Amino acid sequence: MLSELLVTEIHRLDPNSKLPLHRQLYEALRRTILAGKVQAGERLPSSRDLMHDLNMSRNTVVAALNQLTVEGYLISRVGSGTFVNHNVPQISKQRGRTDSHQPEKLSQRGQALSSTFCAADLEVQPFTPGIPDFSAFPLALWQRLQNKHWRMTYPDMLDYSSAGGYGPLRRAIVDYLRVFRSVPVDIDQVIITSGTQESLGLCAQLLADTQDTVWLEDPAYWGAVKAFMATGLHLHGIAVDAEGIAPQACDQAVPPKLIYVTPSHQYPTGAVMSLERRQQLLALARQHKAWVLEDDYDSEFRFSGPPISSLAGLDTDGQVIYLGSFSKVLYPGLKLGYMVVPKNLAVAFKRAHYDLNRPGQMPVQAALAEFIDMGHFASALRKARQSYGQRRQCLLTALQPCLGERARISGAEQGLHLCMRLPIHIDDQALAQRLHHLGLLVRPLSKYCITRRDLKGLVIGYGYAPLAEIAKFGPLLTQALMQELKLDSP
Repeated sequence: MLSELLVTEIHRLDPNSKLPLHRQLYEALRRTILAGKVQAGERLPSSRDLMHDLNMSRNTVVAALNQLTVEGYLISRVGSGTFVNHNVPQISKQRGRTDSHQPEKLSQRGQALSSTFCAADLEVQPFTPGIPDFSAFPLALWQRLQNKHWRMTYPDMLDYSSAGGYGPLRRAIVDYLRVFRSVPVDIDQVIITSGTQESLGLCAQLLADTQDTVWLEDPAYWGAVKAFMATGLHLHGIAVDAEGIAPQACDQAVPPKLIYVTPSHQYPTGAVMSLERRQQLLALARQHKAWVLEDDYDSEFRFSGPPISSLAGLDTDGQVIYLGSFSKVLYPGLKLGYMVVPKNLAVAFKRAHYDLNRPGQMPVQAALAEFIDMGHFASALRKARQSYGQRRQCLLTALQPCLGERARISGAEQGLHLCMRLPIHIDDQALAQRLHHLGLLVRPLSKYCITRRDLKGLVIGYGYAPLAEIAKFGPLLTQALMQELKLDSP
């Protein structure tokens, strides 16, 4: 009976699927047809019969059947009913067939990109690392500013941007970087992108060739790994210590074309690159004629210690490309970032950016420029610092009972996450999975490593979790960690 088959197929779907019910029924019926379990030309039960058999509303059933009809899986004959189309190929008839001309589903690069450093499971819940709290974003104000610029829009604002972005926004970025990050920059050096990922991809495409080497911190930010994999670069991980990336003599045998670093708050360990290490890194870049990509992803949120100057501020040879983003202060879906390139590269970068990415969103950029000029960005940043500072302290207090010789925290001075370092014998991936079952999404530190096998721990975010949630779930996290470490409960 078709209804029983459909119930079975629906149960085979992911139990955690967020698909609406009509889409689940569509998928189940489609799979049943393709598998040959319902023959071509066979008549389907009426929507009313399916509604009763499947215990679904008639609208749900009709929506699924209509979609399958539109896509050609079913045909409807007035007065006769709905039938399986004769032209639908059936998977069962093709099983066992070999076709030497059939391509692989994914390239080797595609397989690596889809299976390495996957971030699709970064749901918004405590304690997801790297996720800011965008629930407090002044949405009504933002909508008013956007509507204003949409009403004022003239043709140039609806076209692509070949100038590197909206002029007033680039000017606002220049003013901010000069004052707060000590970056010597002119407006012509600023290029607006759709975020750090696009900035990294553009740098890889313009500054390196396939199979050139990029030095990355190990452990590494997954987004940078993906960007460089996608452009065919050879990844060479360099271990991070308490002072940041630490190249050794053996690394010199693999000279880099690019060096990617997060010096102000290494992701994910939180290490701050010392002044001596920064100078050494710039010297190595000069020696190898390499470009340094400085990802300053969360420098706005420093809670203790002196401000950390940018690496670009120390650069006297024009070898550092500075990358920034608005998503941590505003909201991730804004998809606006920026890069500061050396003057001699600015024209080439703008041309390539135009040809490769067709940049736009000019009304949104105009709204953001006014948002900054009116002081709303500074206000949002102050509120965010205060809010995140309270959450950080609440989490640190909750974790205090499990800290000691067997567990320590790094990277808590800045950013939206901290890193808990655990003994090497701990299976941090299994621990993270157990915590996930408790409703706590943390990331195992070992999953960020490129070649290292000597790091175990948890990367714990506090940016999105409300203060009350941290107060509630923090002790639960601590209790689980104490059990793992075999410590006595407080």
